[in-house]
Amino acid sequence: MFRTQVDVPTLSSSRSSIRLSLQLSKPHRFSLDMSGVAGLLGGDDAVSAMAAVHIYGNQHWLGWYNNPGSFQIAQQFASLRGNLSQTRFCKRVDTDPTALFGMVECKGPKFRAAHSGTVIQETGYVAALFMKECVAWDSTGRVVPGRRTEPVGITIADLGQAPASEMRPARSSAFTLLFAGIPIAVSIGTCALCAVYEDWYASSLILVGIISSGISCLVLGSADFLFTHPEPAKESPVGDGILISDKDIVVLRGTEGAVNSITRGSFSLRFSSEAHYALIRWCSVLFFIQFITQLPLISQASLFGQAMFLTSLGVSALYNAWLSSLDKEKIHWKLVFERVFKSPTLTKYILGTRTTAAVFMLLAFQPEDPTGLLNELLPNDTKVWKQWKATILERLRHPHDQFSSESEIGDLDGFTEQERHLLGLLYEDARAAYRGYSDALQVD
Repeated sequence: MFRTQVDVPTLSSSRSSIRLSLQLSKPHRFSLDMSGVAGLLGGDDAVSAMAAVHIYGNQHWLGWYNNPGSFQIAQQFASLRGNLSQTRFCKRVDTDPTALFGMVECKGPKFRAAHSGTVIQETGYVAALFMKECVAWDSTGRVVPGRRTEPVGITIADLGQAPASEMRPARSSAFTLLFAGIPIAVSIGTCALCAVYEDWYASSLILVGIISSGISCLVLGSADFLFTHPEPAKESPVGDGILISDKDIVVLRGTEGAVNSITRGSFSLRFSSEAHYALIRWCSVLFFIQFITQLPLISQASLFGQAMFLTSLGVSALYNAWLSSLDKEKIHWKLVFERVFKSPTLTKYILGTRTTAAVFMLLAFQPEDPTGLLNELLPNDTKVWKQWKATILERLRHPHDQFSSESEIGDLDGFTEQERHLLGLLYEDARAAYRGYSDALQVD
């Protein structure tokens, strides 16, 4: 006789199955929880993008989007002190607004005046821009025939009349204005979508970010963007001079004020009153409030709301990174070249040796103290170089009559054959410089 065994569930197994079914029936809540990252990353690019309000026209009206890095922005805004009218793009001071905008200390090349004897060991930002652009024009320079060892470029800049001692150069309205609409549209759109889906946490956080960024851009944009340079005395001589670097020489020709604007000119920001600093610090408080509210509230938003919040930050971060990557030096150079100096005439020559370049520059420049300038460009002081310099300085008095002569090489006593050979090369460099000077500048 067979018996069938039936398993009867015990009380403990029934309780386990009931507990499992209750756990499965509970809705799981997934959270992206990016609040900490949103406040701590991307602040440097955001501040750099805000600095663009003084480069691109009407950019201060286009800051209405949800910016990442609110904590970093709050920290940097809180550090501002002092008078903006005294700040320059080339100074690096911890509380200087130029430090806030990421400008580092920069030094320009040495300047030597042709007539007044003024020597400036380190010029400023504008001179550095001028020299950098002239160095970059190697492919467009006129090549002077002659011996070639280490080519040197000479750029002759005819500056014309001096710009005003204080002016507001028109800012460039570039294609960046079109791209600025992308983060604005995304931030407003995500804020509106969260409101439609009644996710008030995410919608409010995006709205706070839009307001913080927009107000800050308006406050920073209220400063005047100025170009200034010291006015020379009325009795000042002609301001001609040269900027000297290792491989390039820039000859500046113009009035004392025009040359001053290159060697001592600077960009600056100026607010109408010190009260604007209080507004900037209030902007810092606003960004800090934004960061504090993000920490507890973003986790309360729905998954959709968190995704919208992250989307607005991501698009804004991409826009800030792109805007920060643009070459601001190129834009500053365009302001200086086109708006301040009204496109002066620049002509570049490429010479094969520094010796040729020195003689060419002396012929074109006609300084009152050619000895000092020649020693500045060619500090060599051996017997051969001293003899060559003495001959060149004598020839500069009547370059047309004497620079084609070669008789001086054979009449030298006390020089070895090797020294005579070197002198021959140096004299040939001088003749090449004169030929190039005559051809290029049409000197009879």
